[in-house]
Amino acid sequence: MKKHDQQIVRFLRENATTPLTFKELSNLFGITREKKADFKNILNQLILSGEIIKTRENRYVLAGKINVVTGRLSCHRDGYGFVSPEEGGEDIFIPARFLRENMHGDRVSVRVESDRGHGKCEGRIIRTLERGYTRIVGRFEASRNFGYVIPDEQRINHDIYIPADAYGKAKSGQAVVAEITEYPAPHRNPEGRIVEVLGWPDNPDVEVKTILSKYELPHVFSPGALAEAAAVPQAPDAGDVTGRKDLRGNLTVTIDGETARDFDDAVSVRREKDGAIRLWVSIADVAHYVKQGSLLDRDAYARGTSVYFPDRCIPMLPEELSNGICSLNPHVDRLAMTAEMLFDSGGEMIEAHFYDSVIRSGARLTYTLVRDMLEGDGLAAGGGYDEFAEDLRLMKELASRLMEKRRRRGSIDFDLPEPEIILDLQGKPEAILKAERNIAHRIIEEFMLSANEAVAAYIRGRNVPSLYRIHENPDPEKLQDFREFIYNFGYEFPMTGERVDPKELQRLLANVEGKPEEKMLNKVLLRCMKQARYSPENEGHFGLASSCYTHFTSPIRRYPDLVVHRILKSVLSGKMKDRFLEKISHALPEVAEHTSKRERVAMEAEREIIELKKMQFMKDKTGEEYDGFISGVTTFGFFVELLEFFVEGLVHVSTLVRDFYHYREKQHCLAGEHTGQMFRIGDRVRVKVALVSTEKRQIDFTLIESKEEDASIGERKPVKGGRRESRKPDSTGKKAKSGKKSAAKSTAGPVASRGRKRKKP
Repeated sequence: MKKHDQQIVRFLRENATTPLTFKELSNLFGITREKKADFKNILNQLILSGEIIKTRENRYVLAGKINVVTGRLSCHRDGYGFVSPEEGGEDIFIPARFLRENMHGDRVSVRVESDRGHGKCEGRIIRTLERGYTRIVGRFEASRNFGYVIPDEQRINHDIYIPADAYGKAKSGQAVVAEITEYPAPHRNPEGRIVEVLGWPDNPDVEVKTILSKYELPHVFSPGALAEAAAVPQAPDAGDVTGRKDLRGNLTVTIDGETARDFDDAVSVRREKDGAIRLWVSIADVAHYVKQGSLLDRDAYARGTSVYFPDRCIPMLPEELSNGICSLNPHVDRLAMTAEMLFDSGGEMIEAHFYDSVIRSGARLTYTLVRDMLEGDGLAAGGGYDEFAEDLRLMKELASRLMEKRRRRGSIDFDLPEPEIILDLQGKPEAILKAERNIAHRIIEEFMLSANEAVAAYIRGRNVPSLYRIHENPDPEKLQDFREFIYNFGYEFPMTGERVDPKELQRLLANVEGKPEEKMLNKVLLRCMKQARYSPENEGHFGLASSCYTHFTSPIRRYPDLVVHRILKSVLSGKMKDRFLEKISHALPEVAEHTSKRERVAMEAEREIIELKKMQFMKDKTGEEYDGFISGVTTFGFFVELLEFFVEGLVHVSTLVRDFYHYREKQHCLAGEHTGQMFRIGDRVRVKVALVSTEKRQIDFTLIESKEEDASIGERKPVKGGRRESRKPDSTGKKAKSGKKSAAKSTAGPVASRGRKRKKP
């Protein structure tokens, strides 16, 4: 904060007893007529930063003086919203009646006005600091005298009014991009104009364009970046190789998926004496070709990461690099950065060295091929790759040691199945399969984890600023709720204060492996976890139980890895100057925040297009019945994931006509008031597909109840607890004394399932 900013904030904190006008502040600080514009700019910057508030009466006050917080507004499709405070803490509930002038994504100041109990607060937006959207992607609909755009983002609760002279060439029903010209008012929808027509929404290419526009994903490289990429030679010359360690004599391979086109990591192993195994992890030397501050570098930074859709990749770097000179293609020389590590028989790292290298991959192997060679009938599946068989067996041996070492230290392995969307030639989904995760995947995962840890420890040991991949401890309140929940299934784990040792969570996952509740408990635990992110400060990685971790192994597709390569190169060269250290120290916080945001945006875009493909796949399956399990429970019903397709839909409470149901938040269940019937996470159910809406990204199911359940309705006693008597565990994980039952109270009133108007989830 600048000097004048500090003076204003200090004065408002220590001396101001009431909110002050601009004139009063100007007089107090002796601001002359000539300096008033500059003074106003300083105040506006303080407002944008959330330090001070400008009230509706145009008076200035320190934010904390009137119980005001600043944060991002997240709206629900039912109209209400929540603001997540930038300084941390519980979200603040905003009723729908106070959101008539705001939209999802706005940065706002909120006055906390009431406490709703259980640490939940309600507030009112007093000022909009920054709009979340300037453009909206959606479906255009035209009427006789005007048109409107229905936002693709379900959390934007306003249609965008389009005057007749602002249609452009858009036709009713097309996907468009609308620029907002006027934001919503109490009695007026936002207004805009069509600036881009994407096309008809059922075209697979338009689907991708819609996602790219909605998430503002850069997908066209600048002419300057393309020119720089075109100028990069597609083979190393003698000068490039000079001074590098020559690993072309090693038997090196890449192992990737069948459809992969860029190969940024290659591996090699050798057995040493006393049972030790030496591992080389060679990563494409992208930093050699993408210089800091170049046009290529600027484009890569703007993207932050490559984005992967079912039928294409939006790369971080142009094809000349990502699929060309920076891809470790077989049988050609490539420049690399190598982490050479030696592991003992227990999987502990004995030594690690890092250097620039030149390599030549001997083969492009796939996960399926390696699995067949290691676990199939002998080595017949090798198909001409027999020369790699011995090294692959050694890789498997080393990976097993590393997995066991990680297991011992408490690294948490969420082995949740992932869907793989199979598309036909027209880009339409024809199948949804379980993505395989076999021994070959685990080999590469373990080797990359080891290289990332080794590089992080090396840089940290030299007190050099760097980017770390951190994963903070889980939220204590969510963990405590999770403990109470799993206790009803006969499981428990200890906590020390508000923290838990990751070993305890890994032990829990090992105990539920292979049991009916395994997938459910994995999912609920995953929701307790915070999201991993990039940081200039090393705060450790909880999920990996690692004290020091970074991302080094994918500079083709992740910008932070490229930054770490540059830092490592500077350290290894011995020519790291104070000027470079100062520059990198100032840049790293912004790089960490930006790349973390770009990663989250990419994940959301990838998730949305997969959900869209799932909707399309289910479109012709209305009326069909499937088995599934309850994957989530809310006040308005429960979500069911189909066992066959990894597709999730909602059984709305209004379709449960046999009782009134209470939502029990702690137990993740709906409980019948009269019948005692319960629907909880993990329960197996059979459902019928009632409705599939690709526009709303929503599938509705209805429950198919068995004849036995029908006959027993009315005979059950009201439920008092869970599957076993629900007792809250104490802070050490031990059972509470008998009689200390947890209050399985409803967090919402009874939900009537008859005659109730249907609400969106």
